[in-house]
Amino acid sequence: MNWGVFEGLLSGVNKYSTAFGRIWLSLVFIFRLLVYVVAAERVWSDDHKDFDCNTRQPGCTNVCYDHYFPVSHIRLWALQLILVTCPSLLVIMHVAYREAKEQRHRAAGRDNRRHVYLNPGKKRGGLWWTYLLSLFFKAGVDVVFLYIFYRFYRNYTLPRLVKCELPPCPNVVDCFISRPTEKTIFTLFMVVTTCVCVVLSLVEAAYLIGKRCRECLLSSGSVSRQHSQDCAPTNTQPVGTQGQVFHEADYKPPTASIPLTASNPSTAPEEEALP
Repeated sequence: MNWGVFEGLLSGVNKYSTAFGRIWLSLVFIFRLLVYVVAAERVWSDDHKDFDCNTRQPGCTNVCYDHYFPVSHIRLWALQLILVTCPSLLVIMHVAYREAKEQRHRAAGRDNRRHVYLNPGKKRGGLWWTYLLSLFFKAGVDVVFLYIFYRFYRNYTLPRLVKCELPPCPNVVDCFISRPTEKTIFTLFMVVTTCVCVVLSLVEAAYLIGKRCRECLLSSGSVSRQHSQDCAPTNTQPVGTQGQVFHEADYKPPTASIPLTASNPSTAPEEEALP
């Protein structure tokens, strides 16, 4: 395994993920991939060799082993890890496509003030849908493999003794599994981590959908407020000095009162005239 390339892929996935996505990535890398590479492969390395049956009938041991272990745990886990990490790589490829498209736009000598993508790594438009579908795909893959393990190995446990009577076995044969307790512990550990990964994927999907709905509601509310402000009627009727509003038909301009003085005797009232 080229760890340099693997580290680059992990850094790219971590860069374009949310907080829940980073927790999911850490869980997959530490508690699933490293446990698989370091410990699980060694536990199941002698699986077929140490499957003993109390018979020397040729082919009986192989038939019984194939019946109780149709697919090895190791191969199922390897296939599961490959399928569950592919959607994250598709997100990185989508971001790389957007970045390349932006670079081609700039290299074409077009208007530099206009961008195809302001931020190619921001989850908007098609990238948002790619990221959301990748979450549902990862959760779906984990759920399908949980069901497969449950169908093949009831209750995710391995018994110490199995009885086989398939041909070419001459009669009911007792077969013994190598290290069943240790294998059961590893199986339950991988099942629990898979369930946690499913929950994280669904929580992240709900977070993205809720965030997008909140943004749409806020944007629609701001647009409606702006529209109401633009369509509000303006008051052009005259207003009096005390704040009262006059209608155009009843409005009369105010007249100024002229005080009586001695220089204006003609304006004096009649009762003050000399006899």
